[in-house]
Amino acid sequence: MRSRVITFPDADGLRPTPDRVRETLFNWLGQTLYGKTCLDLFAGSGALGLEAASRGAEHVLMVEKNPLVFRALRDNVKKLACVKIALRHQDALEFIIRDTTRYDVIFLDPPFESDYLPRLLGSLAKNLSENGVIYVESAAELELVAPWQRLKSGRAGQVWYQLLQAI
Repeated sequence: MRSRVITFPDADGLRPTPDRVRETLFNWLGQTLYGKTCLDLFAGSGALGLEAASRGAEHVLMVEKNPLVFRALRDNVKKLACVKIALRHQDALEFIIRDTTRYDVIFLDPPFESDYLPRLLGSLAKNLSENGVIYVESAAELELVAPWQRLKSGRAGQVWYQLLQAI
């Protein structure tokens, strides 16, 4: 069987989650995500959402604003025949304002130079299921305010990664 090649166009700010960090994240979440609903905001390369789907997530919604990156993501999801993945070509902030779905896992990896994290963390608790978690990548360790608590965290080079839950 021939392996499938997944390619993505060069895009400003596209920073796929390093393999080592992704492995740690999915160790934190458990090896399987059967029955879970996941949201991948700022999907970029789609590495986190694709990994969640490959680990049995019931449904994964990926949101990506960049048109070039979105097209590549769409083409790759189609090539891989990922039927449990849905895509939205939309700004993450605009999407989340209107979204009322509750997710078990939200992947949040916005461009580091943006002000998205404080704005999103202020409103994402409404989108989490009862024991839902948010995985965040950032340029610095987050200073958390209510309702968030840090369950786990780590650092790889210039990337801080954290698993949060609303209390």
